[in-house]
This record gives sequence, C-alpha cells and structure tokens, in this order.
Amino acid sequence: MGKFQEKIYAKSPNLIQNTLVSLFNLIEYKKRYGHNYWAFRKAYKKNNKLSLLQLQQIQQQKYAEFIQYAMAHSPYYHRVFKPIKNVEQLSTIAKLPIINKEILRQNLNEIYTIKKEDGMISKTGGTTGKSLEVIYTKEDVQERFAILDNFRNNFGYTLGKKTAWFSGKNLLTASDLKKNRFWKTDYWNKVRYYSTFHMHNKYLAYYLKDLIHYQPKYMVGFPSTMYEIAKYGIANGIDFPTNTIKAIFPTAETITEDIRQVLESYFKTNLYNQYASSEGAPFILECKNKKLHLELQSGVFEVLDENNLPTENGRLVVTAFNTHGTPLIRYDIGDEIELSEESCTCGNNNPLVQQILGRISDYIYSEEVGKINLGNISNCLKGVHGIMKFQIEQNKLDKLVVRIVKDDQIYDNGANEIIFKNNLRDRVGTKINIELLYVKEIPVEKSGKFRLVKNSLKIN
Repeated sequence: MGKFQEKIYAKSPNLIQNTLVSLFNLIEYKKRYGHNYWAFRKAYKKNNKLSLLQLQQIQQQKYAEFIQYAMAHSPYYHRVFKPIKNVEQLSTIAKLPIINKEILRQNLNEIYTIKKEDGMISKTGGTTGKSLEVIYTKEDVQERFAILDNFRNNFGYTLGKKTAWFSGKNLLTASDLKKNRFWKTDYWNKVRYYSTFHMHNKYLAYYLKDLIHYQPKYMVGFPSTMYEIAKYGIANGIDFPTNTIKAIFPTAETITEDIRQVLESYFKTNLYNQYASSEGAPFILECKNKKLHLELQSGVFEVLDENNLPTENGRLVVTAFNTHGTPLIRYDIGDEIELSEESCTCGNNNPLVQQILGRISDYIYSEEVGKINLGNISNCLKGVHGIMKFQIEQNKLDKLVVRIVKDDQIYDNGANEIIFKNNLRDRVGTKINIELLYVKEIPVEKSGKFRLVKNSLKIN
C-alpha cells in the first residue's frame, strides 16, 4: 500500500480494512497471475519429470540466455564480463567475480536493467540492518510464483483454499489490539493474515482459539510464529483438531528438527520446506519424501569453501534466472547448505540437498570448539521446562548474552537453569562467558522474523 492508502486503512473500521486487504490482493494477484504465469506453471510441471541430464541442459541454455541479457542491459555486467572469454558458457562460471550484498548495494544503479516504475520492487535486508531494493520484471515475478505454486500444488494447495498466513505484514491497529484481534482476512481469497509482531504469551491464547475456529486447510509463513502458538497449545493442554491442516509451508526462516517436530506433531500434519529469498535466489524445494531438491531450472547453485572452491558443505553462491530486473550472478547470499549424493524416488531428478544450514551469521562462535550451528543451539531446551523463548546474542568472542522469556509457574532459576546452562555448555565449551538475562519479551525484527541467534562477529 502507498502512504495515502495506509492512512485510509488505519482510519477505517475492521470490515472495511478486510475489504481493502482483499482489494489490494486482487491487484497484486493480477500482476502475478498473467499469461506468462500459466506458461511457466506448465513448463515447470512438465520439466520436473525430466532426467538430470535434461534438466542440466535446460539450466545451461537458461544460463547462456541470462548472461547475454545481463551484458546487453546492465552497464555493470557489461563492463565486468566483457574481458571474460566464453562468458555465456556455464563451464566458465568460476571466472566470473563473486558479488555480495554490499557490492550489489553499491552498484545497484548500474546493475538495474529497467526503471523502478517499469518493474516490481522487493525490499530486503531487515535482519542485517541495511535495506536493499531489487527490481523484478513482471515476467520474473510471474515465474517465481509459478515455481512456488507448483510446489505447493503437489500437496493440494491452490489459491482460494482457506489459508492461515504468518508474514511480516503489519496490518493491525490500536483498536485490534484492544479487542485482542491479531489478524485480518481476505475473505475473497480465503486468506487470514496473522500478525507476527505480537508473539507475547498473554496473546497466544487468542491466536490459537481463532486458528481452531477458522479451520484453515494450509498454514504458510514464518515458522517461528507457528512454533510459539504450537508450544503454547502443548503447554496448556489445548488439543488441535485432527484432519484440519493439510500441509504447512514455512518461509523466510531456517527449519530446525525441533521446529519441524513440534509443528508436525501439534498441528497433526506434514511440513514441506522451501528455500528462496526476497533478493531472488533460485529455489530449493522439498518433495513428498521430505527430501530437498535444487530447482536447476531456476538457477545455478555453487557450494564453495573459504577458497572459493567447490565443496559439499559450505556457503551458497547463486545465479538466479528469474532476476532480470536486478540480475543476481554469482551472488554470495550469506547462507550455507550441505549437498547430498543420494537419489530420490519421488520422480523429481533434481539434485538433493542434505540440509539448509541457514544464514552464516546464524552461528555462535567459541574459540574452544568453533562454530555452533542453529540446529545445535535450538536443542539446548532438551530436558528444560518453562522456557518459552530464548535468544543468544554474540558481540564479543568471549561472551554470550542469552535472553530468556520464562513461565514463572513452571521454570525455576535452580534446576531448569542448571539444565539449560549445561546444555549450552555442552555445545560452546567451558571457557566462554555466558550471561543469562530474564526478560518479559524478545522482539522480532522489523521484517517480523524472529532470530534465535544475533551474531555481529565476522568469523571465517
């Protein structure tokens, strides 16, 4: 919404606000679901049954066309790539320079291939403190939604089926909070948007009660929000109705085994993960067998070590074919993944990913034991009762600050604190200083995401 529309929205009663949400979506969906969208849907659905060799051939052809487009329309890439021989061949990709978010930000005006008014803008960077505006062409947007919808359609989802959506949309007013109403509804498309900015224990009962009453078929969005609701239901003995949710599609945050187990068991359904980014990273999609597949038709995935050499477990550098407005070519996205040599029986012959390790900053670092990843950190709650939420911040090599939101009736600062601290010590070693701070709440980021780890250190 523009500022004028936001002012009208803020002053409108709830019924009108829901209507405005529906109208806004109708306008957005018209952009997403144009003629090219359906062509992309058909192509991706057909091509996912191809052999690995055939998928690689499509990838090579798309790569050549994308590089040629970038050189023809982006002054930055024309200048940088011109001296490189056979630049459009995928076999020479290692000759191209790697760019990161800061290089992208500094050169955006030369990287853009279209004007802002001719494309669709996506703003990124909420978790790092620095924003970034990328421009998509209309065809880029339609292709990206075609890929996502093909993925979700594998599990029965189509637009119009009742959905609970948890994202960074800040749609609530003071009146909503006064009435303990933490959602807005697009009744036309049957989507209810739940706020991710009000995950306080005193509000969670209202979220859960409404979810049970609304009876959505699908849940989409930030898993940390769904996780808080599920944990509240478990802690308070509130059973979620069987055969309500058909699938959960998390976005934007790393899925740990604990998050998956809690969401699947409480909501009595399956979670199917997917990876992309608001900058436009190519897609990694989970199949019916719960295995993650690289989507080769959407881009090139390089997993590199600290010397920029290929490895099985390392940082992810991407070239994304549906970023024509702001071409991403060998873009160090700041995430790490681990590849797999296994095969899958689902029928999708795209290569497999063992796990998505998440953002490189989603670690804590101990000089005694090295990097400790997000999954290991989340497991610190094993055997602990009464911690509703915690967050670890590291700004110094020798110190961790741990913020804890506790349930005073369950948690005590004796036994449970000892178990939690011992669990943490098992992971970070005995030497690093740990400071526990008990707080009433831990705020989410401006984007609506919750960060379990906030690490400002630069560790290679």
